[in-house]
Amino acid sequence: MTITAPALVGRSWDDIKEGDSASITRVCTPNDLIVFAHASGNLNPVHIPGEAEQETGRLPVAPAMWCGSLFSAVFGNRLPGPGTVYHSQTLRFHNRVQAGEAVIATVTVREKLPGNMLVMDCRLEKENGALVADGTAEISPPQNRIVTDGVAIPELTLVPRGKFHRLLEACRDLPPMPTAIAAPTDENSLGGAWEATKEGLISPILVGPEAEIRAAAAKIGWDLAGVAIDPVGDAHDAAARAVCLVHEGRAEAVMKGNIHSDEVLRHVTKSDGGLRAGRRISHAFVLDIPGHEGLMIISDAAINILPDLMTKADIVQNAIDLARAIGIVEPRVGILSAVETINPAIPSTVDAAALAKMAERGQIKGGLVDGPLAMDNAVDLEAARTKGIHSMVAGRADVLIAPNLEAGNMLAKQLVFLSQADTGGIVLGAKVPVMLTSRADDEHARLMSSALAVLYGHWRRTGRSRLAEMGA
Repeated sequence: MTITAPALVGRSWDDIKEGDSASITRVCTPNDLIVFAHASGNLNPVHIPGEAEQETGRLPVAPAMWCGSLFSAVFGNRLPGPGTVYHSQTLRFHNRVQAGEAVIATVTVREKLPGNMLVMDCRLEKENGALVADGTAEISPPQNRIVTDGVAIPELTLVPRGKFHRLLEACRDLPPMPTAIAAPTDENSLGGAWEATKEGLISPILVGPEAEIRAAAAKIGWDLAGVAIDPVGDAHDAAARAVCLVHEGRAEAVMKGNIHSDEVLRHVTKSDGGLRAGRRISHAFVLDIPGHEGLMIISDAAINILPDLMTKADIVQNAIDLARAIGIVEPRVGILSAVETINPAIPSTVDAAALAKMAERGQIKGGLVDGPLAMDNAVDLEAARTKGIHSMVAGRADVLIAPNLEAGNMLAKQLVFLSQADTGGIVLGAKVPVMLTSRADDEHARLMSSALAVLYGHWRRTGRSRLAEMGA
C-alpha cells in the first residue's frame, strides 16, 4: 500500500519575496519517536516510548533534531518547496516536546542574496505559544518552478507491541505465579523464564539436569541466586516432574523449555496423573496484528488435529474463557470454514452451524458465536456486508476457530511471518495454565505467554478479568 501526498509547488528565486512565510503543524506521536530512533540510531531511552517511562518515570520527549527536522519539512513542502537545497542551519533550543504535544514550525524569508540564496528565519512553537526552537537557515530554492502531481511513498508499518504491553501492565499487581519450567536447558527457553521472572510474572522452579541449566544460565548472565531448581537426571523426565509439582501444590503453571511439545502434552493430557480437568484440552494463540484494533485469538493450532463437534465445543469454550480473562467482556467467536453457507460436502460448515446453535441454547457460554464464516467476512465488516451477512460476529470476530489443526497453524503462522504479528500461546482446559511455546520462539513470545498464563489463572481463581477491572 502507498500513501499519496497532494501536489507540491517548488518556487524559484524570482517567485519569492522577502517576508514570505509558511508553517506546518505537527503532533509528536510515539510512532514518530520510534521511527526517528531507527533512522538516526539515537537510542537514548528518554526519547523512546516504553523505555522512557520505565527508566525515568516520565513520558518520552522528542530529540532536539526531530524538532529541527520540521523546518526541513516546511522548506521541502511549502517554502520554497520541492527542489530546495540546504546549505546551513543554526538553531537554539528552549523547550522540550513530549509525545502527544502539537508544535508549529514557521519559516520566513529574511533576506534574498545574490547567487540564488535565501536566508530564512526559523521558529518552532507549541500551540500555547511557548518557544521550542529558533534560528536561521541558508537555502537555495529550485532554479526553475517545479510542480508535482503528488508524491507516492510506501506505507510504513510499525510493530510496537502496544496491545501486549497492556497485558503486562495488567499483571503488575498480581503475585508471581509459581511455575515449573520443564527442561530450560538452552539460552532461549531459560532466557524467556528469566524475562518473566524479572517482570514479576512467575516464580520459577527449574526442572531438568542441573548442570545443563546452570551452563545455560551462565551464558545469559543469570546467577540463579534464590531460584528453585528441581534436578532430574534427563531432560526428557522434566515434563513428568513438572506435572508432579502441580499435584504437590508447588506449581500453579507449567512452561515448556527445550523439549518437544509432544513430551509435555503427553504428561499433561494422560488420564492417570495428568492435568485433565473434565474439558478437552486445547491451545490458543493470541496475536497482536499490526493495523488490527484488538488482540486476536486463534484456536486450535497446536493440539487437536481433526476435532469432532464436541471437541470443537470445548475448544470454543476454552477460547471464550481466555478472551474474557484478557478483558474482552463478550467475545465474538467466528467459526471458520472455506465458505459462509452450510454445505454438507464441507463438514466444517455443518459443525460451525451446530456450534452457533449450541451457543444460542446455552451449551457454550460467555460469548457470541456464529458460523460458518469465511476468513474475509469473519474479520472484515465490509466483506460481511457485501455478502449480505447480518450478524453480531461477522466482520468483528475477536476469536477465530479453525476447522482443524492444519488450517489454524497455517493461519497463525501466516499472520506472524507475513503480517509481522506478535504472538503468545497458552494451553487451556487443564488444571493449570500451560505455556507451550515453540523452541524457536523468542524471549518476547515466552514473556507474553507468561502474561497470558497469569491473567488466565487469575480469571479462573476469581472469575474477574484484571484488564476489565482496570478499564483497559
